[in-house]
Amino acid sequence: MAHTSASAGALLRHVRTGRARSRAELVALTGASRNTVSARVDQLIAANLLEEGGRGWSTGGRPPTLLRFNSRAGCVLAVDMGATSVDVAVTDLSAQILATIGHPIDIADGPGPVLAEVDRLAQQVLGEAGLTPADVCAVGVGVPGPVEFSTGRPSHPPIMPGWHDYPVPSAFGRYECPVYVDNDVNVMALGEIGVAGSSQDLLVVKVGTGIGCGVIVDGQVYRGAQGSAGDIGHIHVAQPDGRTVTCRCGQENCLEAIAGGGALLRDAVAAGLPVDSVRAVVELAAQGDGAALELVRNAGRTIGTVLAALVNFFNPHRIVMTGGVARAGVPLLAGIREAVYRRSMPLAARALDITVSDAPDRSGRVGAALMAIEEFLDEDSVVEALRDTTAVVRTAPRPGAVPLSH
Repeated sequence: MAHTSASAGALLRHVRTGRARSRAELVALTGASRNTVSARVDQLIAANLLEEGGRGWSTGGRPPTLLRFNSRAGCVLAVDMGATSVDVAVTDLSAQILATIGHPIDIADGPGPVLAEVDRLAQQVLGEAGLTPADVCAVGVGVPGPVEFSTGRPSHPPIMPGWHDYPVPSAFGRYECPVYVDNDVNVMALGEIGVAGSSQDLLVVKVGTGIGCGVIVDGQVYRGAQGSAGDIGHIHVAQPDGRTVTCRCGQENCLEAIAGGGALLRDAVAAGLPVDSVRAVVELAAQGDGAALELVRNAGRTIGTVLAALVNFFNPHRIVMTGGVARAGVPLLAGIREAVYRRSMPLAARALDITVSDAPDRSGRVGAALMAIEEFLDEDSVVEALRDTTAVVRTAPRPGAVPLSH
C-alpha cells in the first residue's frame, strides 16, 4: 500500500476528519511504525489537541483506546467580507460557530474604515463567546476580489478601490497569530466541503453583485499560479443581439456585466419592474412575477454557457451555486441546467450534479474558519506552539470545557 505522511499535522487531520479513531487505525492508514504514531499522538495529547476516551471494538486483542479531536483547544476568527456587508464569527477548531455578528459596510470606503469596523465586530463576538484575543489561534478572512494568497494582499480588485496591495493581515496584529486571506468564493468553496473534507472535484459558483468561482480539485482549493484561478466573471460572452456592455473592470461583455446581480437589477429597472436592489428582483421572481422570472432564467442560461465550457474542460463531479442571486433557486438553476446540459459533452455531463447551496448565508464564515484551521493545524509547529497548554489542561474544571487562556 502507498504510505501517507505520518507528521503530527497529518495524524491530527485523520482524527479531525473522522478517518481514524485509534492509534491502530492511524498505523494502518499511514503505514508508519506503531512507535512513531504513538510518539506523535502523545505529543498531540500533550498539546491538548487530541483526547483519549472510551474503548473501541476489539478485533481479537485488547480493545483500542479511542482518540478524539479537542475542538475547544483554541478558537479562530472568521471574517466574511462582501461588497455591502461583513459577517464576523468566532468558532472552535471544528468550525462550529460560537458567536457571530453581521453589519453593513461599503467595501469602497477602503481598508482603513472597513477593517476598523471588522476589528470592532471581532472584539464584540469574542466578548459574547467569553473569549479573549489571547485565545485566538488563527484568523481567516474572505474578501470580494483577487488575492495573492501567500501575502494576503488584494490584487487590483475591481470593486475594492484603495485595497490594491494592502497588507490585510496587519489589521489583526493584536491577536499575535497567523492570518490567512483569500478570495471570498474560494472561502465559500471550503465552507461547502465542510469539516469532513471531500475527495471530489467541484465548482462553487457565487452569483452575487459579481460572479466568481471556487475551484476544488481532489478536495483542495485550486488557486493557480498567482491566486486568480476561478475568476470566471470576466470571461467574454458574445451577445446574440450584438450589443456591448462595459464591465466595471473596463472590458466589454464580461459574464458578470451581462448576468451578475448588478446586471439583473439594471435590466429589471429597464423593464419597468418596481425594484431598487438585487434582493428585490430575486424576491419578485420567488413570488412568480413573469418578467422577473424570465430575467433570472436568462441570467442562468448565460451563466450556463460559460459553465458548460468549464464542464468540458474540468469535468467536475458537481457544481454548487451560492450568493444572493442563487437564492432565486429554481428559475436560475433551470436556466443554468438547460445551457450546461445542451452544450456539455455527454461524458462530462452524464453524472454531473448542479445544485444550490444548502447554507449560502453561512458558507463564507464556515469556510473562512476552515481555511484558518486547516492552515494553522497543518503546521507541525502547532505542537510546539500549544505545548504550554498542557498545564492548563490538567487543571480543567470538567472534560470538554478546557479553559482557552494560555
